[in-house]
Amino acid sequence: MPDSLLLVTAEAEPESRPVAAALYFMDDQTLYGRYWGCIEQYDSLHFEACYYQGIEFCIERRLQRFDPGAQGEHKIQRGFEPVRTWSLHRMAHPDFHRAVDRFLDEEREMMQEQIEMLNTWLPFKQPGD
Repeated sequence: MPDSLLLVTAEAEPESRPVAAALYFMDDQTLYGRYWGCIEQYDSLHFEACYYQGIEFCIERRLQRFDPGAQGEHKIQRGFEPVRTWSLHRMAHPDFHRAVDRFLDEEREMMQEQIEMLNTWLPFKQPGD
């Protein structure tokens, strides 16, 4: 398991005590990230630990992909494209299952519209530009 994990930590001076960490999982092609936690806030530390360190690690290890996790328009300006993601859940109560299904029907359409809109924010040239 140690070969499947990356832990990025941040320490505060002068006593070099840990103040934040980002935990990633990986396989031979992809870095999957990140579980983030901090006990103190520092300007831009979240971006450094959760995105920039992950990008650098992928480049150094020649990984093909960095999946930074779901949500966050702030990822667009850091070069991450919006992608559809999914999760799998089982609802034991039939009425609750139906209610969640109805919500997800609406959510899928809204998420597709948001992905299309966020794609217009990407800093990359589009075909035909």
